[in-house]
Amino acid sequence: MTTMPPTLSPSRTTCASLLHELQIIWNEIGESDSERDKMLLQLEQECLDIYRKKVEKTRKYKADLHQSLVESEAEIANIVSALGEHASFSRGRGTLKEQISAIKPTLEELRSKKQERIKEFSEIQSQIFHICAEISGHGQSNSSDPQVNEHDLTVKKLGELKSHLQELQNEKIFRLQKVNSHVNTVRELAVVMSIDFSKTVNEVHPSLSDTSGHQSKNISNDTLARLTGVIHSLKQEKQQRLQKLKDLGRTLTDLWNLMDTPVDEQKRFGHVISVISSSVDEVSRQGCLALDVIEQTEIEVAQLNVLKSGKMKELVFKRQNELEEIYRGVHMDVDSDAARQILTNLIDSGNVDLSDLLSSMDDQIIKAKEQAVSRKDILDKVEKWRYATDEENWLEEYERDENRYSAGRGAHKNLKRAEKARNLVGKIPAVVDNLTAKVKAWEAEKGIPFLYDKVPILSSLEEYIVLRQEREEERRKSREQKRLQEQLAAEQEALFGSRPTPKKPLGQNTSINTMAGTPLGRRVSTPSGRPGISTGKERRESVRNIIPVNYVALPKDDSSVSRGS
Repeated sequence: MTTMPPTLSPSRTTCASLLHELQIIWNEIGESDSERDKMLLQLEQECLDIYRKKVEKTRKYKADLHQSLVESEAEIANIVSALGEHASFSRGRGTLKEQISAIKPTLEELRSKKQERIKEFSEIQSQIFHICAEISGHGQSNSSDPQVNEHDLTVKKLGELKSHLQELQNEKIFRLQKVNSHVNTVRELAVVMSIDFSKTVNEVHPSLSDTSGHQSKNISNDTLARLTGVIHSLKQEKQQRLQKLKDLGRTLTDLWNLMDTPVDEQKRFGHVISVISSSVDEVSRQGCLALDVIEQTEIEVAQLNVLKSGKMKELVFKRQNELEEIYRGVHMDVDSDAARQILTNLIDSGNVDLSDLLSSMDDQIIKAKEQAVSRKDILDKVEKWRYATDEENWLEEYERDENRYSAGRGAHKNLKRAEKARNLVGKIPAVVDNLTAKVKAWEAEKGIPFLYDKVPILSSLEEYIVLRQEREEERRKSREQKRLQEQLAAEQEALFGSRPTPKKPLGQNTSINTMAGTPLGRRVSTPSGRPGISTGKERRESVRNIIPVNYVALPKDDSSVSRGS
């Protein structure tokens, strides 16, 4: 009976015990030594293979740990670089596991910080993306949000993105304000012209007519450009309507004035008349430029034009009166009777359009006013000359009055007037020279003579100069005659002892009076038939035709000074 070897417990099993047990088994079997050596060699080889595998596995594990450590260090370096931080760490001097354990908290902290930074970048970039989409006009784009660049997560880059976002947010606010301003402008224009506001802005973008606030207004470049175009178009339309209504209003006013339309009837179109003097920016009342307002005004103007045609003849002669008044006001020659006869013949013939005739007369009135303006300066100087000559004549009469220094009523006023008249008379030559130069310049420019009540002013001035010279000569002769008479009287007194009554100088009663009146009398013709300087009596008669010789009115001191100046 074979004895079984004792069984060993697994906890105490060793290689030696197993080899001993194998020897016992071989003995019992009767294995030869060569077989035993062969089996032991095989067993040893198998053990070496097992050890070798284990060593290789362990070596690989070590390499994995080392690689993990290197990768962790590289990841830490990358995260630190991406975050732009200057953090430092140390793996220590322990085993690989200890080194890995040492840097693990730092790596986890950096990973967490990186994720937070990525999230912050993502939120900012998402906002930037959506605002840019709104500005570009793409609105809610279906494309995904932009990817975050994980290699650049620095605070500087984050600050740049935040600054860019702030600029875009400001741009969005500005654009929204601009859109709202444009929308309000469109609304105001639409109210003034009674245009459908919702339809107008809907054509630009549907979001602009949303008053509930559920839909944000489109702020794209295209929307702003189209709003600007709509506003420009509406403003042009407003300007055109306003100009048309102004023209209609002026026409309406002219027709009312011509037709003597009652004020109560005019009140119906008071809103039209109120815009005549308004600028385009001042017109803001609701519906004042609506198409129906313009149409109603056009109808009223058309009806008044129909009524006006029946009064055209009266209007033509009203224009003629106005034209004649302008000419008379500036002392221009006008043949009223002939002009009125021509107008009557034209109207009765029916061969002329009365509207064209009125227009032609309006042109004549404009030209007459221009002529009146061009004559005003000279006429003012003529009036000053006439006043000065009137004062000269008065002074001459006054100085012939032997009782002028008596203490009678008004004597002090006459003395003051005489003093002022002497100063004014002394300026007459300068006034005449200045007036002559002005008239000559005017005639050279216009190419026609300057007439004053059909009389050439230059001829009147020349006549006045001659009369003035004659008067001075008569005064000289009078003074000489008086001196001789006084000398003769003195000699007679010395011889006879008595003084005879002095006789009045010859010619004193007539010669001095020749200058009475104003210098602008009716001209007489020279024998050749052309206006020229007339002789003594004829000139005196022509001068007296304008102002009576008894002109001795006493103007107030203030008025005489002002006119004399």
